[in-house]
Amino acid sequence: MNEKKSTYIDLFAGCGGLSLGLHNSGKWKGLFAIEKSEDAFKTFKHNLIDKKKHFNWPTDWLGKPQNLDINNVINKYSDNLISLRGNVDLVAGGPPCQGFSMAGRRVESDSRNDLINSYIKFIELVEPKIIFFENVRGFTTGFKKNNERGEAYSTYVVNKLEELNYNVKGQLIDFSKYGVPQKRTRFILVGIRKQLVENNPDINENTFFNKLEENKEKFLINKGLELNPTLEDAISDLLKKNGTKESETPKFREGIYGEIDSSFQKYVRKYRRIDSSVDSHRFAKHTETVKNRFEIALKEGLKSNEYRERFKLKKSSTKILEKNKPTPTITTLPDDYIHYCEPRIMTVREYARIQTFPDNYQFKGKYTTGGKRRTQEVPRYSQIGNAIPPLFGEQSGVILKSLLSE
Repeated sequence: MNEKKSTYIDLFAGCGGLSLGLHNSGKWKGLFAIEKSEDAFKTFKHNLIDKKKHFNWPTDWLGKPQNLDINNVINKYSDNLISLRGNVDLVAGGPPCQGFSMAGRRVESDSRNDLINSYIKFIELVEPKIIFFENVRGFTTGFKKNNERGEAYSTYVVNKLEELNYNVKGQLIDFSKYGVPQKRTRFILVGIRKQLVENNPDINENTFFNKLEENKEKFLINKGLELNPTLEDAISDLLKKNGTKESETPKFREGIYGEIDSSFQKYVRKYRRIDSSVDSHRFAKHTETVKNRFEIALKEGLKSNEYRERFKLKKSSTKILEKNKPTPTITTLPDDYIHYCEPRIMTVREYARIQTFPDNYQFKGKYTTGGKRRTQEVPRYSQIGNAIPPLFGEQSGVILKSLLSE
């Protein structure tokens, strides 16, 4: 007998990394998702709604699937959200993290930080049984004012959710310990409705994190995956030297598949077409100057600061990636990284591999953007850089379901 799937809503859904993970766990069915960016939602809709039919979208009151702003949904549909009480097992996803990120300029007044309150309001209206929330490490560090550090937003959120009747636990998790070829540490928070905990002495706010740790080895072995894949394990079949062909975008070349060379590659290529085409594997066009710089950096194995000094670059956070390690946390800026053995930056598909998206997940919209448009547009690199790795989402989905099942 098939187990009944539990219901969830994905907030700040991005291009769908977390929803894909929940879908792949086989234990969840989406009700709807909220994502403000039109670009990211195009990718989300194409893969999870049109292709996988993963959502029972409430078109009778929310309209057809489209990009949505959480504040508009709260203001316009609060009665509908209240009517969902008792029927939503999980609200997943966390607000955008740019204002908290240690990688960017940490600005407390960043309007995106106000979305924390929208998030809490949404939880208050819907009253899901479980909450799964993700944000950057900087979310656990207070902003400095007059040389004193204020309360961290993570503390604020925990207190607010406890007021709303949840047992809450937040923890920093390094995804590279869960089969992701990337050192990416994120703040994960799980809240369980107090009534659930009271009715079941076997679960509490620590259960999720304990089970996640206990189950990871078995989960990855069952998928034929290694515990600690390297960058080479993830992308060595996508080298430019395999050959290129005309791209979907004029004047560019895109790469073709090489031989499968690791269990990770076998996993991500499992559902791909047999032909050689690789989605979103378009190579950047570098000037001869930049290419020469990259070649020297690779040949001499320069570190970031050595690279900057050698070529007298004012600003460069460029890192040369190492093939036998997971990558550092990938950002939304592809120019930050040089490929481990070819004089070029990474392609969108290589980014997606590092985030554990399978090759049949197709990305939509522009590849890159710049200038003022960066605040409005979310191109493919940014969609992936902002995502939760689906492989981690899937492991989380299995355990979140077990909290309900018990």
